[in-house]
Amino acid sequence: MAHPPAPEPPTEAVAERPPVHPLVAEAMRKAALIWIEVPGERARAAWTVWHDGAAYVVHGGGEQPVPGLGEATQARIVVRSGDNGSRVAAFQAAVSPVDPAGEEWSVTVPLLLAKRLNLPSPGDAEQRWATSSGVSRLVPVGDPEEPSSGSLAEPPPPSPATTPAPIPRTLHRKPRR
Repeated sequence: MAHPPAPEPPTEAVAERPPVHPLVAEAMRKAALIWIEVPGERARAAWTVWHDGAAYVVHGGGEQPVPGLGEATQARIVVRSGDNGSRVAAFQAAVSPVDPAGEEWSVTVPLLLAKRLNLPSPGDAEQRWATSSGVSRLVPVGDPEEPSSGSLAEPPPPSPATTPAPIPRTLHRKPRR
């Protein structure tokens, strides 16, 4: 019995992404929230959807503010544990916008809509995201960063808030008898 002929190789070169590190893939599968640090900006928390080896984030235009993400080509991502808030993984990611007229948009936006909590008007969200917001794809690049043994705390951002008077000494204390 003759074997069927082997399929022809595709005529177009298919750009395959390198495999994602298993730690990053597992952390991102479980993450609902990530911290995105765009060069020159502070890290911002953003909800995300992990699909096909990339994180997708809706930003700007009344959605979550992530300054600079729409123009960025790279970002640093930090994934924290949902149980205790500890850092699980940190890695670099290549950032690219998702075209509203493309096939990737039609695949990922329904996933984002399903994950979006407290959506004000679900009927026109896709159109609003296409016109006034942006959807970005964040693809992990390389291996995750090595864990740091020192403190990862950052100073608080500048704020005009002040305490006008000294705090009373008896705040939240019961008087002694």
